[in-house]
This record gives sequence, C-alpha cells and structure tokens, in this order.
Amino acid sequence: MRLIAGRFRGRVLAAPEGMTTRPTADRVRESLFNILAHGDPELHGARVADIFAGSGALGLEALSRGAGHVTLMERDAAPLAVIAGNIRKLGCEAGTTLLRADALKPPKAPVPCDILLLDPPYKSGLAAQALPALLAQGWIAPHARIVVEVAAGEPFTSPLAQFAIADERRYGAARLVFLAPAE
Repeated sequence: MRLIAGRFRGRVLAAPEGMTTRPTADRVRESLFNILAHGDPELHGARVADIFAGSGALGLEALSRGAGHVTLMERDAAPLAVIAGNIRKLGCEAGTTLLRADALKPPKAPVPCDILLLDPPYKSGLAAQALPALLAQGWIAPHARIVVEVAAGEPFTSPLAQFAIADERRYGAARLVFLAPAE
C-alpha cells in the first residue's frame, strides 16, 4: 500500500496482518482525497482525525496532502504498532498524535477536528455508534466534514442532527458517505 500524493507520495506503508483490518483501496483513497481537496473546510492546514485507523493510511494520506495535524485513533494493539511504525518511517511524529482509544468511548478531544475520517469494519454499524460519542467528547468542530466508509450496500444514516448526508459515492465494494453541517 502506497501513499498516493503529496510530500510522502509513493512511500510504502505497512498494513496489519490478518483479516481484522481492511485498508481502504488506493482507488477509493485517491477519489476521497480528490473530493476533500476541493471542499470546505480545506484539507490544507486542517486538523484531521482518522478514526478506526487500522494502518493509518487515511490519516497519513491527509498529512501527506497538507493537513496541519492528524490524530489516529485505534483501539487494538497490533494495528497501533503498525501505525507507529508507519509514522516513524515517514518521520512525521511532529504532525501526528497516535491515540489508543475505543471510538465508542473516546477521550475528551484536545481540540475539535475539521475533518473526520471513519473507516470501521464493514457491516458493523460502528460509525453510527461512534459519531455521537465523538461529538459528545468534542472531536467534531461545528463546521466539520465527516467521511464514513461503509460497504456498498450497507445502510447508513447520519446519527447526528447537526450533520446531514451531503454526498455519497460508490467504488466497487465500498461507499463513501460525506456528512456536512445541516442547513
């Protein structure tokens, strides 16, 4: 798995072994970041949270493309070790925070994030459960954009009254759901 664009373009990332972590496909990641590059808030300089971080590919791609700071949240030890190795390999410790935490019971956020990327296991329903917990702990800025990756046929509705589905894109087995502040 390689980072697609930005200052770390072409750098190879490690992924956790086994079937419990499913990294976002390169094509989906490229499409996601092309969309984020033209949105509001801007990716450049943004505070980004990669929830259910797995390999850290989404958060590290955001950092590579100009995010100001990325927090990578993962609860399991094996993926955390892989993410830590990827951060060291890229030499981007200063721009990242690696947090061992359960997204359903997150700690208080030090600062709200502008962009949140959630890629839980498909068909788990965990994103809909995590979003209210993240909001309650201050992770979601009022102007934030939230992207949830789910299986193509998996139902998803926004569990947050403040955020509505603004767009959805399907890429093979994956679907990206974009949430934006409700009008």
